[in-house]
Amino acid sequence: MFQSRVSLAARAAQRSIAPQSRGLATASPVSSAARNHKIVVVGGGSAGISISHQLLHSGKFAQDDIAVIDPAQWHHYQPGWTLVGGGLKNKEDLRQPMNSLVDPKFKFYNQSVGSFAPADNAITLENGDKLSYEQLVVVPGISINYGEIKGLPEALADRNSTVSSIYSYDTCDKVFRTVETLQEGKAIFTQPAGVIKCAGAPQKAMWLALDHWKRAGLYNPAKPAESPIKISYATGLPVMFGVPKYNAILEQMRKDRGVEGLFQHDLVAVDGKSAVFATPNGEVVKPFDLLHVSPKMGAHAFVKNSPLANEMGMVDVHENTTQHKKFANVWSVGDASSLPTSKTAAAVTSEAPVLVRNLLQSMEGKELDASYDGYTSCPLLTEYGKVLLAEFKYGGEPKETFGNWFGIDQGKPRRAFYHLKKDFFPWVYQNYMVKGHWGGPNGWK
Repeated sequence: MFQSRVSLAARAAQRSIAPQSRGLATASPVSSAARNHKIVVVGGGSAGISISHQLLHSGKFAQDDIAVIDPAQWHHYQPGWTLVGGGLKNKEDLRQPMNSLVDPKFKFYNQSVGSFAPADNAITLENGDKLSYEQLVVVPGISINYGEIKGLPEALADRNSTVSSIYSYDTCDKVFRTVETLQEGKAIFTQPAGVIKCAGAPQKAMWLALDHWKRAGLYNPAKPAESPIKISYATGLPVMFGVPKYNAILEQMRKDRGVEGLFQHDLVAVDGKSAVFATPNGEVVKPFDLLHVSPKMGAHAFVKNSPLANEMGMVDVHENTTQHKKFANVWSVGDASSLPTSKTAAAVTSEAPVLVRNLLQSMEGKELDASYDGYTSCPLLTEYGKVLLAEFKYGGEPKETFGNWFGIDQGKPRRAFYHLKKDFFPWVYQNYMVKGHWGGPNGWK
């Protein structure tokens, strides 16, 4: 969620679109003594804000013992951007001023990180200030790299183009405008190869658009060839979804609804009304009248180029304890971590309590006794009024909350799950999770 480094041309075009483009508020000057902290939390997103508050609730820390570093002015509920793209929410209702979420007992550095020196238990901020710590939590999310797709920043910034993305605060509302405007032609929805936050989100945008066009009489799933609008789903992956149970359901849904599947098609360029894809058989060019893009993503440079990173640029932690494999006083979960699970806010709800428990145990010289099993969730909107609630753990094994409680098969889209996604989850997030009082399937903390 920190600003990524892109080419000068792409950066200029990105300024009005990138969700991670954060104006840096000025942090108040601090004395050198105040720059020593028991815990430094890098990142004020879903993971950082939850973890810092859960640590504070332990009652073990005094004023300024915990420092939070993030350059953002706003904290966004990003899972809600899909709802904005479907015309179901206003984006303004899904963000809060960052400084309003940071407890006064924290020391808040409204800055970017320059570099890590874990051997010295130190961090250098981008402004040159140095901080020291006893324990370090690295949870800055991942970088959304629009510039890695040629022509994409310019197309997104052009208000008159039919190219949009739910992955940006500035463009998530453009999605529904383009969907409403399209009366006929070819609509393509993309998903990149490689790491991505919320792997189900690209499909959610497509399914809601399809349902909108169906209700408007512009798309007939039974006769897609005769419909004014044609729909394609182009994914860099060989399947619709990485978990076998849900993949089978979504693949059948794709066929039943007449959506063309373009598998192992990775978007590399946008050229006017043409989308260029890399495939195993070479580049393929597809014309479009509407293009929804899920951009490329990856580790932030300040993490990737640090001693904390693995070969993929992610913070290299043990998959069950969340503790760094080399530096015992460094921890990570969420999008920036190497944890082999989907990168979602739902995953953070289960990861955060494990990290907090083990960090506190470590500080007291005790054995790490909390274990993360890879739980994550994807409330996958399949139409207006219905959600397929995918829940699973490591190995792609379903771990369904309502299946365990009530024997419900969550592979079937349901209206009750839709209200969880649309109403309950945003409410819980803004009122409890960001304050450190929500543990996902384990309920209130």
